[in-house]
Amino acid sequence: MGNCCRSPAAVAREDVKSSFSGQDHSRRDSNAGKKVPVTVLNGVPKENIEEKYMVDRELGRGEFGVTYLCIDRQTRDLLACKSISKRKLRTAVDIEDVRREVAIMKHLPKNSSIVSLKEACEDENAVHLVMELCEGGELFDRIVARGHYTERAAAAVMRTIVEVVQLCHKHGVIHRDLKPENFLFANKKENSPLKAIDFGLSIFFKPGEKFSEIVGSPYYMAPEVLKRNYGPEIDIWSAGVILYILLCGVPPFWAETEQGVAQAILRGLIDFKRDPWPSISESAKSLVKQMLEPDPKLRLSAKQVLDHPWLQNIKKAPNVPLGDVVKSRLKQFSMMNRFKRKALRVIADFLSTEEVEDIKEMFKKIDTDNDGIVNIEDLKAGIHYFSSQLAEPEIQMLIEAVDSNGKGTLDYGEFVAVSLHLQRMANDEHLRKAFSYFDKDGNGFIEPDELRDALVEDGADDCTDVANDIFQEVDTNKDGLISYEEFVAMMKTGTDWRKASRHYSRGRFNSLSIKLMKDGSLNLGSE
Repeated sequence: MGNCCRSPAAVAREDVKSSFSGQDHSRRDSNAGKKVPVTVLNGVPKENIEEKYMVDRELGRGEFGVTYLCIDRQTRDLLACKSISKRKLRTAVDIEDVRREVAIMKHLPKNSSIVSLKEACEDENAVHLVMELCEGGELFDRIVARGHYTERAAAAVMRTIVEVVQLCHKHGVIHRDLKPENFLFANKKENSPLKAIDFGLSIFFKPGEKFSEIVGSPYYMAPEVLKRNYGPEIDIWSAGVILYILLCGVPPFWAETEQGVAQAILRGLIDFKRDPWPSISESAKSLVKQMLEPDPKLRLSAKQVLDHPWLQNIKKAPNVPLGDVVKSRLKQFSMMNRFKRKALRVIADFLSTEEVEDIKEMFKKIDTDNDGIVNIEDLKAGIHYFSSQLAEPEIQMLIEAVDSNGKGTLDYGEFVAVSLHLQRMANDEHLRKAFSYFDKDGNGFIEPDELRDALVEDGADDCTDVANDIFQEVDTNKDGLISYEEFVAMMKTGTDWRKASRHYSRGRFNSLSIKLMKDGSLNLGSE
């Protein structure tokens, strides 16, 4: 893991020492002439987290935050601390996301199915969210490890997920990023509570309010998200996708590209023919269909889902194992996620201050009237300033971001957010560094043992067979090695169910090239 012996404060200090001085989210101290980091949490005194908590090993990592095991020095309670380096909060949108995540976690009532926030604090370098520790592992991992996985077990899991949705909606919150990896078991016991752990993309809403920002992970997006006109009903759709996966091991909508996934979602055709669907109860299939209803006005509410006979009569649900094929699919799905997640994490670590500065300079050159915003004409006129950094499809995405956000312009923060995302995946240097992370012996190829070791290092157990399956999927020329070209193909286009991406860009501005046309139809670009 690399950082297992360093505290989040120590990591943040190193981040700040090397990079923070070049960020825009700071202000000048007129007396000292030095830059002072921005305050993220209003009304919260700055304090050294290590005075209250003893920080231990790393538990997980995203683009913004690193989660550590920590111990309350007074009570000796084991907790989790998600530390978000201010160096990585590059835009006003990023800062607002963190503030809103804390506000939502404080706003939602204590519930056994939602991870509890003990406290939120910050120091000069980072924001720290101290939370209840969940030690029981991820949803799919538990299912895969279970020797006897049935409809009844799937129903129990789904009840918990929909209860979380109901609680959120009752208190004016849309989760917006429901997916299996955002649910952890509290402990390793068979009857452990399942808990929702991540509200980083959640948002407050009022009855009737609609949103247009495309957020979330492609597989779980409701069609109205793609159409940029949605409300709380999207959470039921996402839960329906999870239910489909729980019952058969693959998502209902998948393709080789994100555009293809979007097209499949909009078509809305659900396959109930593949194994094990012929042997699954009609009641379960009925619920899946009603949760994946394309029209949000006709889709079931959380209460209606909980009132459905399949969930009302959990004890009567079939207790017959769904079969090895489902477990095998789920395990491969989970392991491929680990592989790509680790690669994305490595890439995130290589984003530098200089890259942000380059984007800032690019924006200044395009913003010729210096009013802090660029429109489509500015972008088209300024293409020669960034054509050396971005390929034509990425340039087109910038233009489409302007053309489809409802304003017809991008301010500086929005421009940085789009550009960073594009460069993160388009930058060959980053991909090569990620590839080198797995290519331990430096021979230019990832070998089977190197992939297995990386997955084991990331916390996977008993992964030899599944790692071999993943290897076969990525090794398209079947020479027994993963070349750099094959690795890039997986990272950029591998989005079928065996190559699912864990999105650590907080779900914004993904590579779906979506444009709402004047006639109401969608232009999703070429597949």
